[in-house]
Amino acid sequence: MSDQLEISETSKEKNQIIVNRKYKFNLWYITNNTKIFKCTKYKTVKKCKSYIILNDNNKVIKYENKHTHPGKEYDASVSIVKHKMKNEIRKTSIPFDINPKHIYNEISEEIGLICPEYNSIKSQISRYIKKQLPPDISKFNEISDKSEYYINERDENFMIFKNSNIIIFQSSFPIPNRINESKYNNNIIVTPKILRCDFEKSISNASIKIFHNITIKYCVWHYKRSLEVQKKIML
Repeated sequence: MSDQLEISETSKEKNQIIVNRKYKFNLWYITNNTKIFKCTKYKTVKKCKSYIILNDNNKVIKYENKHTHPGKEYDASVSIVKHKMKNEIRKTSIPFDINPKHIYNEISEEIGLICPEYNSIKSQISRYIKKQLPPDISKFNEISDKSEYYINERDENFMIFKNSNIIIFQSSFPIPNRINESKYNNNIIVTPKILRCDFEKSISNASIKIFHNITIKYCVWHYKRSLEVQKKIML
């Protein structure tokens, strides 16, 4: 097969093949150590009968080139770019450290002229990054013992550090109000006694709502910084 073949994926992260950066083939079924891909237009009015058969090593066994429609280079390019970006995202263990625009710039140089604009795929890539995060938590014992990134109800980032004695929320945003007191290991009830935070009311209000007897201690550094800001405003 002299045609250019590239591995990609569908929006549902299923296997996809792109030929000559014009024709897209989705996985149809797997049998006898082979994978059969059908042209994405086989269910449309065009009823394209083109298909590709690959072996376990993704080597082409057969390519039935019977396209009844012109190739769509732009659509193929969108699929390739999204797949390459998702691959880079999957390589990192810290999704929030990813700069998707930087990844896009590198890939767009490789793709060339026929490349989707970043804004056309930005929302899809953002959703994919969020999918790499741990699921929502509603109870104390659902919090991992390892440091983990989470997203609150306002779609903002924060991180939780936890051991048997203390929980630290690292964020400039309010903590989620769905984390409730709950029994922890060996039926020991863990109830924080002190929370140190800045003067963001959402944090202290949410903490008091969850941990009713908690004592709030505000950060002196943030207090001094606030005074300096207010002083500059008044001058």
